[in-house]
Amino acid sequence: MNDGDRQALRRAPGGGTPSGDTPARPDPSGTGPDRPGRPGRTATVLTGLAALAAAATAVVAGLAMAGGDRMGMVLPLAAVTGLLVAALAVTRFAAYVLLMLAVRSCVDLFKLSGPTAGRAAGGEATRAMDPSTLLAVLFLLAAGLWLAAQLRRDGRLRGSPLGLAMLLVGATCLVSALGAGHRMPSLLEALRILTVVVMFVVLEQLIPDTRAARRVLLACYASLVLALGYTVVMSVVGQPPSEVKGSFTRISGPFSQSTTFGRYLMFMVIFGFGIHRFLGRRWRIGLTVLLTASLGFLLLTNTRSAILGAAIGLVVVAVLHRSRKMLVGLVVVAVAGVALLPAVGERFAQITQERAVGGGPTGNTLAWRVSYWTDIVTLANRNPVTGIGPNMTQRETAEAKKPHNDFLRAYVETGALGLLAYLAMIVLILHTAREALRRAPPGSLDRGIAVGFAGCAVAFVAVSAASNVISNVVTLWYLFAFAAAASAVARTPVGAGPAGPTVPAVAGPGGATST
Repeated sequence: MNDGDRQALRRAPGGGTPSGDTPARPDPSGTGPDRPGRPGRTATVLTGLAALAAAATAVVAGLAMAGGDRMGMVLPLAAVTGLLVAALAVTRFAAYVLLMLAVRSCVDLFKLSGPTAGRAAGGEATRAMDPSTLLAVLFLLAAGLWLAAQLRRDGRLRGSPLGLAMLLVGATCLVSALGAGHRMPSLLEALRILTVVVMFVVLEQLIPDTRAARRVLLACYASLVLALGYTVVMSVVGQPPSEVKGSFTRISGPFSQSTTFGRYLMFMVIFGFGIHRFLGRRWRIGLTVLLTASLGFLLLTNTRSAILGAAIGLVVVAVLHRSRKMLVGLVVVAVAGVALLPAVGERFAQITQERAVGGGPTGNTLAWRVSYWTDIVTLANRNPVTGIGPNMTQRETAEAKKPHNDFLRAYVETGALGLLAYLAMIVLILHTAREALRRAPPGSLDRGIAVGFAGCAVAFVAVSAASNVISNVVTLWYLFAFAAAASAVARTPVGAGPAGPTVPAVAGPGGATST
C-alpha cells in the first residue's frame, strides 16, 4: 500500500475503505457516524431538565423554610422524590421495595400533621399530604400494577393462609370505612393498613426462598442504622428527638411519638437476637452494635408496653435457642437499666398509682384502660356487623383516645366481621412461626429467622392486648417483612438442608448478589 492509499484510508468514515473519490459528508439526520445520535441528545436534555427541576425545588423549599412554611418546604421535596421513586418503581420494582423498607423509618421526619393521639378531629387535609401518605398511595399503585403483571405472566401468585387472612383484614377495614360517620379520616386509616397487607403480599412474591430473604432483612436493618444514626447525631448536637409526657422526657427517634419508636425497636431487637448467632463474624459485630444501641434507646423511650413486649419476645428467643446465658443477660440488662435510668423504674412504679378516666398521661394506665374499655365496647352496638369505621373511636369519646386494645378495636371499629378476620390473622401469625420452627434446619440462618419471628409474634400478640400496635403502621411493615421471611422458611420441605451460606447476600450491580 503506497502513501496515497494510506491517506485515503485515513479520510474514510469509520476507518474503512473509501467507496469512491468523493469525500464522505456528514449525515444530515444527526444519527450518522460524524455526529452524536438523538439518544445522546435526549439524555443531555433530560439531565438538564432534571438539574433545573432540582434547582427550582431547592429554591422553593429554601424560601418556604425561611418563611417558616413547613408545608411549602416539604411538598416540593416530596414531589421530586416521588417522581424519582416512581421511576425506580417502574424500572426496578424489587429495588424499589427494598428502598422503601430501608428509608421508611425516617419518613416521619417530614410529617406535616404531627401525632394524632388525643386529637379527635381536624387535620385530615394535612395528613393526606404527609409524605408517608403520598408514599403509601404510590406504593399501592406500583404494587398493584406489578402484582397484575406477575399474575398475567405466571397465571397465579404465590400465597399463604396468612396472606389471605391479611387481605380479609384489609377488606373489612375498607368496608367499615365506607360506612363511617367521618369517612375521610377512616379511609386514610384503612389506606395505611392496606399498605401493610400489600407489602406482605408483595414480599411473598419477592421471597420465593430464604436465599432471597437476606436482602429484605438487610434492608430492614439498614432502616435501623438510619433511625439510630439520626437519634445519635441529634443527641450529640444537644437536640435529642424527644417528647414530654407527664413528668417524663421520652426519646422518640425519627418518629412523631416515643411509643412508635419503642415498638419499632422492640421488633428489631427481638428478631436481631434471633438471627445473631447464625451470621458471619463481621455481620455479628455490626449487629451487636445495633442491638446494644437499640436496647439503650428502647429503655429511653420509656414505653412500658414495648419494654415488656421486648422482654417477653427475648425470653421466647432464649428458650428456643436454649441459651441460659441470654436469660442471665436479660436479668442483668433489666437491673442495669433500672439502676442507670431511674425514670424507667419510676415509670413502672406508677402502675400502682391511681389515675381517673380523663386524668393525666401518667399513673395507673392499666386501671384507666379497663375503665375505658368498658365505655367504648358499647360503641359497636351501632353497627355490630361492620363497626363504626377505622380510627373512629377517638372521635366518638370525650377523651379522644384510641382503644389501647387491638382486639377490642377490631370489634368496635370493624365489627364482628373485622374481629373474625383479625383473630384469623393472629392465629395464622402464630401458625406461621410454628411451621417455620418445625421446618428450619438446625444451625442455619433459617432457624434464626424462625426463632426471631416466633419471638416477634408472641410479643405482638401480648402487646396488642393493651396497646394500639395496629395503629403503628410503620412498625408493622417490619413485623410483616419478618413474617414473609418466616413464611419462606415454612415452605421449606421438612429435612431440607440449609439454603446456602449464613451471611446475608448484598445486591450488586445488575441485580447480582455477593457475600
